[in-house]
Amino acid sequence: QVQLVETGGGLVQAGGSLRIYCAADGRTFNKLTVAWFRRPPGKDREFVAAISRSGGRTSLADSVKGRFTISRDNAENTADLQMNSLELEDTAVYYCAATHTWSAVLRTGEKDYEYWGQGTQVTVSS
Repeated sequence: QVQLVETGGGLVQAGGSLRIYCAADGRTFNKLTVAWFRRPPGKDREFVAAISRSGGRTSLADSVKGRFTISRDNAENTADLQMNSLELEDTAVYYCAATHTWSAVLRTGEKDYEYWGQGTQVTVSS
Protein backbone atom coordinates (compact mmCIF):
# COMPACT_ATOMS: atom_id res chain seq x y z
CA GLN A 1 0.00 0.00 0.00
CA VAL A 2 1.22 3.49 -0.86
CA GLN A 3 0.07 6.63 0.88
CA LEU A 4 0.10 9.83 -1.16
CA VAL A 5 -0.27 13.30 0.33
CA GLU A 6 -0.66 16.46 -1.71
CA THR A 7 0.31 19.88 -0.40
CA GLY A 8 0.83 23.34 -1.78
CA GLY A 9 -2.61 24.22 -3.09
CA GLY A 10 -4.11 27.63 -2.56
CA LEU A 11 -5.48 30.79 -4.11
CA VAL A 12 -3.58 32.49 -6.92
CA GLN A 13 -4.40 35.22 -9.41
CA ALA A 14 -4.76 34.48 -13.08
CA GLY A 15 -1.39 34.60 -14.76
CA GLY A 16 0.39 33.61 -11.58
CA SER A 17 2.27 30.48 -10.61
CA LEU A 18 1.87 27.76 -8.04
CA ARG A 19 3.73 24.58 -7.24
CA ILE A 20 1.99 21.62 -5.70
CA TYR A 21 3.66 18.64 -4.15
CA CYS A 22 2.98 14.95 -3.76
CA ALA A 23 4.77 13.05 -1.01
CA ALA A 24 4.74 9.27 -0.87
CA ASP A 25 5.60 6.92 1.91
CA GLY A 26 7.26 3.58 1.48
CA ARG A 27 10.47 2.40 -0.08
CA THR A 28 9.17 1.75 -3.58
CA PHE A 29 8.66 5.29 -4.86
CA ASN A 30 11.15 4.75 -7.67
CA LYS A 31 8.99 1.83 -8.83
CA LEU A 32 5.94 4.06 -9.21
CA THR A 33 4.68 5.93 -12.23
CA VAL A 34 3.16 9.13 -10.85
CA ALA A 35 0.45 11.30 -12.32
CA TRP A 36 -1.59 14.36 -11.53
CA PHE A 37 -5.31 14.58 -12.19
CA ARG A 38 -7.75 17.35 -11.43
CA ARG A 39 -11.47 17.77 -10.90
CA PRO A 40 -12.81 21.19 -11.90
CA PRO A 41 -16.03 22.34 -10.20
CA GLY A 42 -18.99 20.40 -11.55
CA LYS A 43 -16.88 18.34 -13.94
CA ASP A 44 -15.31 14.91 -14.11
CA ARG A 45 -11.77 14.25 -13.01
CA GLU A 46 -9.29 14.67 -15.85
CA PHE A 47 -5.69 13.81 -16.57
CA VAL A 48 -3.12 16.58 -16.18
CA ALA A 49 0.38 15.08 -16.25
CA ALA A 50 2.36 11.90 -15.70
CA ILE A 51 6.00 11.04 -15.14
CA SER A 52 7.84 7.77 -15.50
CA ARG A 53 9.68 5.98 -12.71
CA SER A 54 13.03 7.50 -13.52
CA GLY A 55 11.61 10.87 -14.50
CA GLY A 56 12.93 10.46 -18.00
CA ARG A 57 9.53 10.50 -19.66
CA THR A 58 6.65 12.88 -19.07
CA SER A 59 3.22 13.38 -20.54
CA LEU A 60 1.06 16.48 -20.31
CA ALA A 61 -2.54 17.16 -21.24
CA ASP A 62 -2.88 19.49 -24.21
CA SER A 63 -4.62 22.06 -22.03
CA VAL A 64 -1.54 22.51 -19.84
CA LYS A 65 1.32 22.01 -22.28
CA GLY A 66 3.74 24.89 -22.21
CA ARG A 67 2.44 26.02 -18.81
CA PHE A 68 2.79 23.06 -16.43
CA THR A 69 5.82 20.93 -15.66
CA ILE A 70 5.88 17.64 -13.77
CA SER A 71 9.01 16.47 -12.01
CA ARG A 72 10.06 14.06 -9.31
CA ASP A 73 12.80 13.47 -6.77
CA ASN A 74 13.15 9.77 -6.03
CA ALA A 75 15.59 10.43 -3.20
CA GLU A 76 12.94 12.51 -1.44
CA ASN A 77 9.92 10.41 -2.50
CA THR A 78 8.22 13.45 -3.98
CA ALA A 79 6.65 14.50 -7.25
CA ASP A 80 5.84 18.12 -8.06
CA LEU A 81 3.64 19.98 -10.47
CA GLN A 82 4.85 23.45 -11.36
CA MET A 83 1.97 25.49 -12.75
CA ASN A 84 2.67 28.74 -14.57
CA SER A 85 0.43 31.19 -16.43
CA LEU A 86 -2.53 29.91 -14.49
CA GLU A 87 -5.97 30.42 -15.96
CA LEU A 88 -9.42 30.52 -14.38
CA GLU A 89 -10.08 27.15 -15.99
CA ASP A 90 -7.26 25.60 -13.95
CA THR A 91 -9.36 25.93 -10.80
CA ALA A 92 -9.84 22.41 -9.49
CA VAL A 93 -9.01 19.89 -6.84
CA TYR A 94 -5.69 18.38 -7.87
CA TYR A 95 -4.98 14.74 -7.11
CA CYS A 96 -1.74 12.85 -7.08
CA ALA A 97 -1.99 9.27 -8.32
CA ALA A 98 0.48 6.43 -8.71
CA THR A 99 0.78 2.93 -10.07
CA HIS A 100 3.28 0.11 -9.80
CA THR A 101 2.33 -1.07 -13.27
CA TRP A 102 4.95 -0.24 -15.86
CA SER A 103 3.84 0.82 -19.31
CA ALA A 104 5.77 1.81 -22.42
CA VAL A 105 3.28 4.64 -22.84
CA LEU A 106 2.42 6.78 -19.83
CA ARG A 107 -1.19 6.13 -18.93
CA THR A 108 -3.76 8.90 -18.73
CA GLY A 109 -6.83 7.09 -17.42
CA GLU A 110 -8.04 7.12 -13.83
CA LYS A 111 -8.35 3.34 -13.88
CA ASP A 112 -4.66 3.01 -14.65
CA TYR A 113 -3.69 4.25 -11.18
CA GLU A 114 -4.39 2.35 -7.99
CA TYR A 115 -3.07 4.80 -5.42
CA TRP A 116 -4.60 8.22 -4.85
CA GLY A 117 -4.08 11.15 -2.55
CA GLN A 118 -6.86 13.13 -0.91
CA GLY A 119 -6.45 16.12 -3.21
CA THR A 120 -5.46 19.75 -2.81
CA GLN A 121 -7.54 22.73 -3.88
CA VAL A 122 -6.16 25.17 -6.43
CA THR A 123 -8.25 28.27 -7.03
CA VAL A 124 -7.38 30.78 -9.71
CA SER A 125 -9.02 34.19 -9.35
CA SER A 126 -9.43 37.00 -11.85
